[in-house]
Amino acid sequence: MQCGLFESGPQRIFDDAEGGVRYFPALVPQPLAARWFDELREQVAWQAQRRPMYDRVVDVPRLVAGYRLDAPDLPPALREAQRAVVSLLPAPFNAAGLNLYRDGRDSVAPHNDKLHGLEPGQPIAVLSLGAPRRMTIRAKAPPRTAVHLELAPGSLLVMSHLSQYHYDHGVPKTRDAVGPRISLAFRVRPPQPLRSAARGG
Repeated sequence: MQCGLFESGPQRIFDDAEGGVRYFPALVPQPLAARWFDELREQVAWQAQRRPMYDRVVDVPRLVAGYRLDAPDLPPALREAQRAVVSLLPAPFNAAGLNLYRDGRDSVAPHNDKLHGLEPGQPIAVLSLGAPRRMTIRAKAPPRTAVHLELAPGSLLVMSHLSQYHYDHGVPKTRDAVGPRISLAFRVRPPQPLRSAARGG
């Protein structure tokens, strides 16, 4: 199943008791989304990461960054984006993970969010900026129904906590000529544990 780029109304992709997976094609106007994209691309300290995979270490095929939303150095565009998301989805978001897909060679493999790092019952909200990019959302259980969704600039994808048990999502590589895209994934993280005081003599 493929959802088109120009379908303008909210779309329910999959359903569950916590709201399932929903897509809002136009949370913010495209000129505002373009401004946020430009500001975040320039202001964020993007990082290239490497990770072990099987018997070797490979480059993560995108640039990444992360913020706690109470950080004093939070980029203004990210704060504005948080307010826009919360206006639609009043969740107590306290963290944002950012990905910069530079071109069609950058991607993220099919996965579900790591549930131990999320507050149960709270949603994940992904705001897209920059060029449109296809996401595939696939059921884990047979017949593994899949939806291919073109994420438009200014759009919001909302995934329930419960959906992470039943669906994988990913952004595949493409040979098509695509421009850069930034995704802002807003999450509710558990409280950070206090560090124990160091013992001294």
